[in-house]
Amino acid sequence: MLISSTSKPFLSAASLRLLSRTHRRSLTCSAHRLVAHPPDLVRWVRREGGSVHPNLTIGDHSDFGLGVVSTDGIPAGSELINLPSHLPLRWNHPVGRTSDGAYAVLTKLAEQVPEELWSMRLGLRLLQERANVDSFWWPYMSNLPETFSVPIFFSGEDIKNLQYIPLLHQINKRCRFLIEFEKQVKAVLKDVSPKDHPFGGQDVKSGSLGWAMSAVSSRAFRLHGKALPDGRHDEVPMLLPLIDMCNHSFTPNASIVQERDATSPNMSVKVVAKKEIEQNTPVTLNYGCLSNDFFMLDYGFVVPSNPYDQVELRYDDSLLDAASMAAGVSSPSFSSPAIWQQEILSKLNLLGDNALLKVTLGGPELVDGRLLAALRVLISSDMESVQKQSLDTLMVLGDEEPPLGATVEAAALRTVLALCVISLEHFPTKIMQDELVLKTDVSLATQLAVQFRMQKKLLLVDVTRKLSQRVKMLPKEKSTA
Repeated sequence: MLISSTSKPFLSAASLRLLSRTHRRSLTCSAHRLVAHPPDLVRWVRREGGSVHPNLTIGDHSDFGLGVVSTDGIPAGSELINLPSHLPLRWNHPVGRTSDGAYAVLTKLAEQVPEELWSMRLGLRLLQERANVDSFWWPYMSNLPETFSVPIFFSGEDIKNLQYIPLLHQINKRCRFLIEFEKQVKAVLKDVSPKDHPFGGQDVKSGSLGWAMSAVSSRAFRLHGKALPDGRHDEVPMLLPLIDMCNHSFTPNASIVQERDATSPNMSVKVVAKKEIEQNTPVTLNYGCLSNDFFMLDYGFVVPSNPYDQVELRYDDSLLDAASMAAGVSSPSFSSPAIWQQEILSKLNLLGDNALLKVTLGGPELVDGRLLAALRVLISSDMESVQKQSLDTLMVLGDEEPPLGATVEAAALRTVLALCVISLEHFPTKIMQDELVLKTDVSLATQLAVQFRMQKKLLLVDVTRKLSQRVKMLPKEKSTA
């Protein structure tokens, strides 16, 4: 459904809604804007006192999709986009504010949003502007996608296609929040007078809340606010018109430069070319060194061969027992560690009432440092040798001599290798099957789900390969446990 620029209603429950986990709306093309022919965003930025490099335009690149693209070469160091302080949309922006009563109601709603879902707080502000027929930001909002390719809008089958329990948990958590938050919003708004209604009297459904939260999570930047006593800066989430159309890359050709803090009336946000940008090249920014879980959940895409991707496991002695048996490691103390081993596990926060049992494989560390240290300690029977090492040393998988010797190291790494195999076996499909699915004509949501799970499996294969090489490099006479 394309929304006209005159009425600008919220997405209706029929066109975009969140229901039970098996009845969510199917994904549609996210390239569609809120209106069929939105205002020229580049022209609006310039008219409002911002600047856009003459060699930039909004275009649809075959590899990156819709984004900011160069029409001709741009030298390194060039200023690409400059937004003055009144263009970014943030929670407490004075422009566009309605009555104090409406702002108070909006604040009351925002206070009911958990801190971890900060995107919903700014999303409420976005919905307020979308409900305002005279919104200052309408040229920006009309260029926002009609739908988003994030998993909360996947069908039940495509959510199952992800095949990764940690992500499924987060998706269901967000969906439950949106359904419950809709009820809270209705309860707060039912007795609000028309002049104090932050959304112009319009109903706010879970679908419109989900749209707003997705718009913010996939497009907002957290910039520097006021300086804190410890020298750091408070982070202020804000939507940056046009800048938020720059796509992601871990090796970006541009970067954001912020002048003054976000609370200053003279604050400006710039995008500057880090290197020469050739003709017909998308302008890219680094959204962060994030795993594919975050990219999928917040942005709706998957990064192939993501060096920061990880597979999440639960530290569990029965799982480690199974892995050690599969690896042929003799008599480890996973189920019944000695007192001195328990003390070290407590220091690693892997034992005790408030233990953090989530550990990971992959990413820059390859093996979670706490998991590696625990395996080394539990496999070793030499208390004196272990206690000579610092926890930091035990947690590092470095290229130097193994801290507890080659025998312990080989047994620890083989146990991790077995964990990789066990993790792979928990996926219902194989990599080859995923590749065959991607060669067929399937929906975008199915493509994303299959790409996501395939990247998790490829990560485990890569960890297995790298750890196997490390085991082979250990002295052969000491490589058996």
